[in-house]
Amino acid sequence: MLSTEKNTHLIKQEALRLGFTSCGIAMATQLDEDARRLEKWLNKGHQAGMAYMERYFDLRIDPRKLVPGAKSVITLLLNYFPGEEQQPQAPKIAKYAYGTDYHFVIRDKLNELLHYIRAHIGDVNGRGFVDSAPVLERSWAVRGGLGWLGKNGNVLTRHSGSFFFIATLITDLDLVADAPFATDHCGTCTRCIDACPTQAIVSPTEVDAGKCISYLTIELKDALISSEFHNKMDGWMFGCDVCQDVCPWNRFSKETTESAFTPIQEVLNLSIGEWEAMTEETFNKTFKNSPLRRTKWKGIQRNIKAIKAI
Repeated sequence: MLSTEKNTHLIKQEALRLGFTSCGIAMATQLDEDARRLEKWLNKGHQAGMAYMERYFDLRIDPRKLVPGAKSVITLLLNYFPGEEQQPQAPKIAKYAYGTDYHFVIRDKLNELLHYIRAHIGDVNGRGFVDSAPVLERSWAVRGGLGWLGKNGNVLTRHSGSFFFIATLITDLDLVADAPFATDHCGTCTRCIDACPTQAIVSPTEVDAGKCISYLTIELKDALISSEFHNKMDGWMFGCDVCQDVCPWNRFSKETTESAFTPIQEVLNLSIGEWEAMTEETFNKTFKNSPLRRTKWKGIQRNIKAIKAI
């Protein structure tokens, strides 16, 4: 087996070759401070209807319980910032959902990376995660030196803002850990807090999911969105980017080079009337590999009703 330094270099080099924007490494350990923060957030009910956030608490705060013998947590960022914008008549869709579902794209890349590690380093035990397990991805990104936690709750970087996905690879391989990102570069800026249409950012880094448009249009399982939010939807049909769009750091966002994230033309161009008239069959066929399938056709129709109820 190669040296720790060489293994670390090999992994970071391969991660970049696979198209990941950044790669940071942290020592696998229990996240005591994050555990206290998560517990307070849950006790306030800010998880809303996402009951899964309450389960597997011990796994969320300790990667060694997810991967026995874990020694390193590798965090990977993948830029999704699109090169095209939606037309003015289109109901708003979060940028991450313009193209192919990121779960498919990142899962393949994680499998490739793990295969590379085993082929070039040795018999390594590891598991890759992208929204598929109780992992505190943002905390590991900060610990891996990739960025800081912004006031909107997203990880921010000085070189590319926040329009990226976060993936995690937990392994029993000894690697050289990066220095945690220790500086908060938000300063006194409160643009994200001030701009949130539903005042979902209740304090710096703390989001009440029950008020968040992304939650309301995607995670909410109710047949209708509460009327208290109808005049605050701001035209968002799926997800919301307001807190990212107003962030000064996102002026450094660059167009993604990942072809799978090329926007679906219907996302960019269809009017709200065309979405409303779309049949379930057409929806399922057009958005078979899109994140939009998460809320299903019925969810899209529900969200349109909330937008139009202003």
